[in-house]
Amino acid sequence: MSPSWKPMSERSRITLSSRLEALIIKHEGFELKPYTCAAGKLSISVGVNLEEGITAEEAMLLFRNRLSQSVRDANTFPWFKGLDDVRQDVVISMIYNLGLPRLKGFKKMIGALMNKDYKEAAKEMLFSEWSEQVGPRAKELSKMMEIGAY
Repeated sequence: MSPSWKPMSERSRITLSSRLEALIIKHEGFELKPYTCAAGKLSISVGVNLEEGITAEEAMLLFRNRLSQSVRDANTFPWFKGLDDVRQDVVISMIYNLGLPRLKGFKKMIGALMNKDYKEAAKEMLFSEWSEQVGPRAKELSKMMEIGAY
């Protein structure tokens, strides 16, 4: 027996998995937005039937991926690292909810953050369409921004 020998199942696991993934993607398709499949079901990804819902594990994977992107987006602002943890969390939460392009529209809030004027930043958060849309969330995040505490 040569030292490089491994059982067939171990040797080909990655290859079989890759081939199997390719086969299923070929047949199911790969869609990043919801679509109606041939059976008339609302689906996404590789034939995932959204009408059946997703598992908690899948939901948390999606959430954590989006949260990681929100953290990366927040770090694109030069002033972000100068905020304390609570105020960083507020900005990340807003990016998660709004997306980076819409958060960039909060020019007065961003200006206040650059000047470390947290009371003004909190006020500007409440003077927005977003505040009207999310109601209590905006009030909670604004207070956190103002006082720097949960």
